[in-house]
Order: sequence, then structure tokens, then C-alpha cells
Amino acid sequence: MKEIILAKYGEIALKGDNRSTFEDILVRNIKRRLKHLGSFSCDRRQSTVYIEPLDDKIDIDAAVGEVKKIFGIGAIQKCAVFPKDFDIVVKNLDYLSEALSDAKSFKVEAKRSDKSFPLKSPDIQQKLGDAVLDKFPHLKVDVHAPEVTVRLEIRDNGAYLSAKRIIGLGGLPVGSSGKALLMLSGGIDSPVAGYMMAKRGLIVDCIHYVSPPYTSDRARLKVEKLCEELTEYCGDIRFFCVPFTEIQEKLRDSCPEEFFTVIMRRMMMKIANKICEREGYGAIITGESLAQVASQTLAAIECTNAAAEFPVFRSVIGMDKIEITEISRNIGTFETSIMPYEDCCTVFTPRHPRTKPKLSEIIEAESTADLDELIEKAVENTEVKRFKFGEQTVFLD
Repeated sequence: MKEIILAKYGEIALKGDNRSTFEDILVRNIKRRLKHLGSFSCDRRQSTVYIEPLDDKIDIDAAVGEVKKIFGIGAIQKCAVFPKDFDIVVKNLDYLSEALSDAKSFKVEAKRSDKSFPLKSPDIQQKLGDAVLDKFPHLKVDVHAPEVTVRLEIRDNGAYLSAKRIIGLGGLPVGSSGKALLMLSGGIDSPVAGYMMAKRGLIVDCIHYVSPPYTSDRARLKVEKLCEELTEYCGDIRFFCVPFTEIQEKLRDSCPEEFFTVIMRRMMMKIANKICEREGYGAIITGESLAQVASQTLAAIECTNAAAEFPVFRSVIGMDKIEITEISRNIGTFETSIMPYEDCCTVFTPRHPRTKPKLSEIIEAESTADLDELIEKAVENTEVKRFKFGEQTVFLD
């Protein structure tokens, strides 16, 4: 008996003339994701990618676990493949034992893509349901809220039997929407923001600002570990680490304390602008959530936005902390995000930040610091590192 994985399209199925472009990217992403497990063939048919292991020793369940983390897939089924002969399918219902042995109720769904198959879908459902009841007499039929749904799909090249359907991540394949630069702090919000934009098909690379000696090596390693964790969903990530100490010290010495955080964020945005222009990024991503902190009020965001030369995507802007934290836990970044190592956004926090700054006041205060040369210097001294999917960052205890 052969087992394969059916990866069914999500949003891609709605695409028009350019659909094949999204399909090609999705298949490439699947092959990259599974490469470390062995060799697979990936064929596209009927809004589905047929993922077939080419070695009997490959762990099919491990492969399912990897496919679950790929954007662009609406649903995943691990299936047994049989000839298009109903009697052969019925003789192999033991395949469903793992899913049905401890269940109390089930229903059958059948789909007949191959219209030459002699049984129509309603007939398949009835006959297969009877066969399942004979094989597993402890079960009851429940067509409204079954514990398990048995599926049989008659397609052009075989009959596919399964009893587990896993909901995929949906979205669009990473790489189908361009690339953007995520302003990655060490907190909970920005990794989630990057994840959300990768789900919309963006290649996500990261920029981070360090201020030694005010920030430690462990703070940087923490952010690098977040990059590594995001590769599970985003694929390979380029990491730009910007030296920010001189700029922060200049701001501390030259600007009113109440404006410090907003001006600092504007400097970060100006540096990100230059990296985007040099490296060909089309947008900047931030983890700002409206009114969560003083620098994320509507007025403060307006001041930060005025320094941006590229579109700024704030994918968690309307989420509260509970929602963001839930996603953070689900994608595996939460425990790293709460490690107690300060980033440069927290070491110079003003005692009484202005929550409703005016752009004219910010620009006037900023102009006294004469920061252009320091911005250019920071860009020139930025370190670049690449994090590859499957490679782990060592975090020092």
C-alpha cells in the first residue's frame, strides 16, 4: 500500500490567468521544506499538489508535519492510494483503524472527479458507509457532527482513501508577493507581524538595532533565535543588525526626553528606508498595535510614518495583546520573546513620553541633533547574516 499527501489549494484556487505562477512557487516551497526528509515528487492536478515519497523509508507523518507549516495550502490529507476498484478499497479498510478504533461516530464523503467510474458519489458514500459499519460495528453514523469523516476520492489516476483532514495555514505561498523588511525587536509582537505578512506571500527578512554596551550579546542572540524560529514559516531569512548606540546617545543628549521614543523610531525608519532601497525591498513591516504603548498612539504612528519612504505594513495593528500572544504561542516564538534581555527600544525609555506628539514639534526637535551622518554610518556598518530553515541558533545559557 502506498501513502501520499494531498495538499489542497487554499486561496490559490481563486486566482485567474496568473494561477500557474502561484502554483509553481508553492511546489518549490514544498520541495524545499521536505528536502531534509528525502526525495518527493510533487505533481499538480485538480487544485491539489500530490506529494509522493520516492523512498519507502521516508516518515510520512514527519512530512505531514512539515507541510502543515507551508502557506498557500488550505487542507492536508494523508491518503492510501488504491486502483480505481471499489472492492479493493473495501478490502483495505484496515487503513482506517487508527482513526476509527477509538471514535464513536463517522460519516463518509465521496468525490468522483473521474466521471467514468461506474458508481456516482452518493452511491459510493452509501456503499462505503455500509462497509465501514461492517468493519467497525461500534461506530454510529452522524452526518451532522461526526468525530471522523472518511473520505474517498476517485481521481484520474487512483482512489484516495483517508480519514483525517488537517486544516492548512491558508494564505499565499511565500515569495509570490515580493519581499519586505521586518523591524524585528525582541518582543512578542514583531515576530507575529512577520508571520502574518509571510502568510500573504511576502519574503520576510529582518532588521534589528543593537546598542552596546546598553544592550547585551544575549539580547542580540535572542533576536537571532526568533529569526531561526520564523524560518519554520518564512523560509530562509536575511538578518540586518544595525549599530544604533551613537544615534541613541546623540538623541539623549540633544532632544527633549518626551519626544525621544518617537524620534528614535523615526531614525530606525530612515535606516530601514536605506536598506530597502539598497536591497530591493518593497515594504517595511512593523509590530505596532494601535495604542498599545505611547509610541503606538495614532499621533505617534503618524509621526513615524512621515519618515517612511516605503509602504509600512502593520499586520497586528488591530489586535490586542491576548490575540497576538496566542499566535505567538502557536508559531513557537512566545517563549523566546519573553526572555528577559532588553533591546534598544527599552534602555532609553523616557519617564513621561508624549502620547500625542505633533509632527512639526518632532521635526523641529529632530533637526537639532544633526543625525544624517550617523544614519549613513550605521547603514555602512550594518552586519548581515542569513538564517536557513533547519539550522539552529545556539543560545548561550
